[in-house]
Amino acid sequence: MSKADDIFIEMCKSIIETGTSTKGEKVRPHWPDGTSAYTIKKFGVVNRYDLSEEFPAITLRRTALKSACDEMLWIWQRKSNNIHDLNSHIWDEWADENGSIGKAYGYQMKQRHLYTDITEDGLLHAFGDSYETHVTVKDGKFYMDQVDRVIYDLKNNPFSRRIITTIYNPAELWEMRLQPCAYSMTFNVTEGKDSRLILNAVLNQRSQDVLAANNWNVCQYAILVYMLAQVCGMVPGELVHVIADAHIYDRHVPLIKELISRPTYPAPHFSLNPEIHDFYSFTPDDIIVSDYEHGPQIKDIPIAI
Repeated sequence: MSKADDIFIEMCKSIIETGTSTKGEKVRPHWPDGTSAYTIKKFGVVNRYDLSEEFPAITLRRTALKSACDEMLWIWQRKSNNIHDLNSHIWDEWADENGSIGKAYGYQMKQRHLYTDITEDGLLHAFGDSYETHVTVKDGKFYMDQVDRVIYDLKNNPFSRRIITTIYNPAELWEMRLQPCAYSMTFNVTEGKDSRLILNAVLNQRSQDVLAANNWNVCQYAILVYMLAQVCGMVPGELVHVIADAHIYDRHVPLIKELISRPTYPAPHFSLNPEIHDFYSFTPDDIIVSDYEHGPQIKDIPIAI
């Protein structure tokens, strides 16, 4: 059994058996037929995944790892807020007629901010001779986006306690087609017994549809940790997933009950193309997955909007 299966099964059982129902409350989500989408929810779920032991893909059903990776790179690498830059249709419901989801997700990641502690030597160490593509210089001051700041710090200040990204920008929430669910990452580096640096991360999520998105999010941010660790000369450590409102929709409960009753299998083997040392060179094809045995997919999952 994958340890991710254990975590997923126990979380689902806990939500169903001890969670709180929102039935009868004034809720925003609804089903495509207009019916209110109620949930059973659990507050403050914290799951820990040790990436040094195994990759956290559940085997109860297959998680589409390359598609999950593509969405992560859409936000973190392409820094896009347009669905035409994404190779799936998971955001179609929230896009406008031009494909934009507003000032959300990738839009927030690409905004450059003033950092007063950046140096040219640090930029050269982080990005080499191409560093000028990663910063804007105004009046001798450096402006950089959040992703590049993470890479800069992991290479120059790995033991900093301030390596954080956030896309929950209160000033621009009104211009987002959907307010971000997974909204913050905190990176923390520790030193292993063999002196290798270990990259750990905390993923903060305000809300999560457990059936549709839980392992999808876990896997895509695990892949992000793997990628950043590789380009920064580190090894993956722990991914801690904090969910403020972990919920199962009313129409998903029987699907979840069937899913967690299935047999499970060992975790798949996962690695990245070892030739890639620039975060912006990764593609989903650089994911190498083998021995991924899993149960059948659940087709036509109803999605609340």
